[in-house]
Amino acid sequence: MTGQKIQQIYELLFERFGPQHWWPGDTKDEIVIGAILTQNTNWQNVEKAIGNLKKTSLVSLEKLYSIERPQLAELIRPAGYYNIKAKRLKNFLNWLFENHNGSLAEIETIDTETLRQELLGVNGIGRETADSILLYAFDRPVFVIDAYTYRVATRHQLIEPQCDYEQLRSLFEDNLDSDVKLFNEYHALLVRAGKEFCRPRPRCQSCPLEKLPHQVEIED
Repeated sequence: MTGQKIQQIYELLFERFGPQHWWPGDTKDEIVIGAILTQNTNWQNVEKAIGNLKKTSLVSLEKLYSIERPQLAELIRPAGYYNIKAKRLKNFLNWLFENHNGSLAEIETIDTETLRQELLGVNGIGRETADSILLYAFDRPVFVIDAYTYRVATRHQLIEPQCDYEQLRSLFEDNLDSDVKLFNEYHALLVRAGKEFCRPRPRCQSCPLEKLPHQVEIED
């Protein structure tokens, strides 16, 4: 029953919204940078920060590794929490260059769970960021969980409110084909639904999922 509902939600969202063409990014380097910068901010702010990096030809992990953290912080200022994010990005770069010769190609050979644990060991890389890097930069079949996913899943009674990240990730992965393209599209569609309809104060009218049984609470 749960599997059918998860599939139905996907189909309804895809029918309404169509392909989302995620993740925005021309290269793996840019996708990784974006995944770290998008923590606690919206994508428009991340685009401005990446725009700054592009103007200075610094959308490169190797080049960012070589510059000082204060310079990096200033460049990514539009992304918010720029000092913290500069530190997190530097932590990732230090891990990559000290352990894997600064090569994303080198870590392509690491199995998904091992790579996930390595990423989670980097200070400032949480589960959502690690899974975004795995799915969008490395094409690994890992379902990304965020606040939008949690909200839709809770209101449509796929999970209990106290469900944690790993339980929700497993719920989607266990009930869907292990398919990178599907996980990519589904996550993007849930983000779209969360932004437009399933907000903290929901707009259920005209939502693609309106006719499905759901229970709504208004978040503070």
